[in-house]
Amino acid sequence: MLKKLWLTFAQALAVLLALYFITEVLRPEWTPSWLQRPAFTTAPSEGVVGYRQAVDKAMPAVVNIFTSKNLTPLPKHPFFEDPEIRKFFGDELEEQFGSDEEVTPSLGSGVIVNKEGLIVTNQHVVEAADQIEVSLNDGRKVAAELVGTDPETDLAVLRIKLDNLPTLQFAEEGSVRVGDVVLAMGNPFGVGQTVTMGIVSALGRNHVGINTFENFIQTDAAINPGNSGGALVDTAGNLLGINTAIYSRTGGSLGIGFAIPAKTVQNVLNQIVRTGTVTRGYIGVEQQNITEELSKAFDLPQKDGVIIAGIVKDGPADKAGLKVGDILLSLDGQKIQDTTQMLNMIAGYAPGEKKMIRLLREGKEQSVSIEIGVRPKPGDFLKKP
Repeated sequence: MLKKLWLTFAQALAVLLALYFITEVLRPEWTPSWLQRPAFTTAPSEGVVGYRQAVDKAMPAVVNIFTSKNLTPLPKHPFFEDPEIRKFFGDELEEQFGSDEEVTPSLGSGVIVNKEGLIVTNQHVVEAADQIEVSLNDGRKVAAELVGTDPETDLAVLRIKLDNLPTLQFAEEGSVRVGDVVLAMGNPFGVGQTVTMGIVSALGRNHVGINTFENFIQTDAAINPGNSGGALVDTAGNLLGINTAIYSRTGGSLGIGFAIPAKTVQNVLNQIVRTGTVTRGYIGVEQQNITEELSKAFDLPQKDGVIIAGIVKDGPADKAGLKVGDILLSLDGQKIQDTTQMLNMIAGYAPGEKKMIRLLREGKEQSVSIEIGVRPKPGDFLKKP
């Protein structure tokens, strides 16, 4: 009896398996869902190394900036205003001689830094714009007001009026080191919000020839057109700097990008918000690095430092008694190494402060007191006589 039942069961099972395999091969859609084999498998995400937390924290505060400028149409001639002429050639005339509402668009990126809607970006992103529009990562769009710009660091501050704004916090001063992993965020080529990864290649880069005051973070994280004004963040999602420029022969990233460090951004931001402009120290000299060739040609006692090549009439240096040919050794007790370092030192002093300059004149060292003046705006510099 048991043998007969077992035989019946085995035969039934064999028939069912045969039907299953035939159905899978010829009519897989007939197979019940609970019997269907999955087309893929999923792996657990535990242990995956990534920077999603930093991106989730920082990306919402990185915005796209769209600017436009109304172009002045070409002067119109009475001949082209004749109704009969325009009846036949109206569209062609508009194309050839312009309309009253010609607009040229451009784009860049920016970073929201507080709940009041302040946005930091590059000055060249919003330069000469008639309209500025900001697009947030959550899809909201709003017109932006230009608070102020600083062409000498290529920074600008915008303001938008929206509720529940995401913000990005500045990283602590001195927290970044060469070799640290960084993320660059922005809107390259207008394709949309994009994140790239790299490391800090160098700190304190100057003599690049981009801005008057340079102290760049260099990175190999890909920065492309449209990334200007975007965020360079650390792996904790804190703002290290504002992406501003690349070294490129083709217009695309070659692995050499530059960001304005957070300390410079904070200083410029605070001054623009308080006063609408940036005030820097100034002594009114034209300085030149002492090279080995210059040292030999003029029989100078040293091969490094800064020599005064010109003095602005009635400027702070002129009033303090400095002369052309003086070699500047130190300022306020700090050794002067080159023109860039000296320019940055002076710019950081408040106008009205008095500082001691140690200099070498005709082979003799002496000290001179100088009162720091106000640095003129770009284009307003006085020419030496």
